[in-house]
Amino acid sequence: MEYSRTLKGKFFNVMGHVFSLYCLWKITICTINIIFDRVGKTDPVTKGVEICVNWLGIEFDVKFWSQQVSFVLVGIIIVTSIRGLLIKLTKFFYAMSSTKSSNIIVLCLAQIMGMYFVSSVLLMRMNVPPEYRTIITQVLGDLQFNFYHRWFDVIFLISALSSITFLYLAHKQAPEKHMYT
Repeated sequence: MEYSRTLKGKFFNVMGHVFSLYCLWKITICTINIIFDRVGKTDPVTKGVEICVNWLGIEFDVKFWSQQVSFVLVGIIIVTSIRGLLIKLTKFFYAMSSTKSSNIIVLCLAQIMGMYFVSSVLLMRMNVPPEYRTIITQVLGDLQFNFYHRWFDVIFLISALSSITFLYLAHKQAPEKHMYT
C-alpha cells in the first residue's frame, strides 16, 4: 500500500490500466479478425492517435507522433515480456536442473527463446506503421505473414481467454482479504 502512494507506484498503476485497456482492445480486434478472416492494416497507436485528433480537434503531425509512440510501446511490450519470460524460465531451470538434465534443459530453453523471439518480431511487425512493416518483410524474406498473423490472433485469443478464466477461478478460490487503512 505504501509503494502505491509513491510516484513510481502511481506510474506503474496508471501504466497497468493503460496496458489493461490495450489488452482488452487487442482481444476485441483479434476476435473481429478471426470472425471476419482479416488482417489489420493500421497499427493500434496510429488508429488511437487518429481517433483522438478527430475527436479532440487537435492539429499535429499524426504520422510522426504515431511512429514515436508505436516504437516506444512495442519496445516496452517486448522488453517486459522477454524479461518476464526469462525470469520464469530461470526459476524453471533452477527447479528442474541436475547434472544429467542440464544440457537438455538448456537446449529446450534455447528453442523456447528462439520461438519467443520470432513471435516478438511478428508482434513488432503487427504494431508498427505500414512503411516499417515492409522493411521487416524485406529483412525476413518471403514469409506468409497473413498466415502467421491469423494464427497469432488465434493463439493470443485462446491464451487471453484461458488466462482470464484461470485468474477468475484463482480469485474465487482464494480467501478474501480485507485491508483496512
